[in-house]
Amino acid sequence: MNVGIIALMLGVSLVLGFFGLLAFVWGLKNGQFDDENKMMEGVLFDSPEDLNKVASAEDKQDFLQELTHNPKHK
Repeated sequence: MNVGIIALMLGVSLVLGFFGLLAFVWGLKNGQFDDENKMMEGVLFDSPEDLNKVASAEDKQDFLQELTHNPKHK
């Protein structure tokens, strides 16, 4: 391969990477990645039955974890 072609490909790659970095920094500064209400909106669309199922599953998991980490000796 010609050295000129490799230099051109390297230059184009660096320029594209620089533009990608600029776009990422712009997005951070303008709040493009902020989603402050995600968790709150998720709760609004859950039914009470689904929330009760999750709560009971968490309780069961906590109970099993307590049994495995703190076994009672006779």
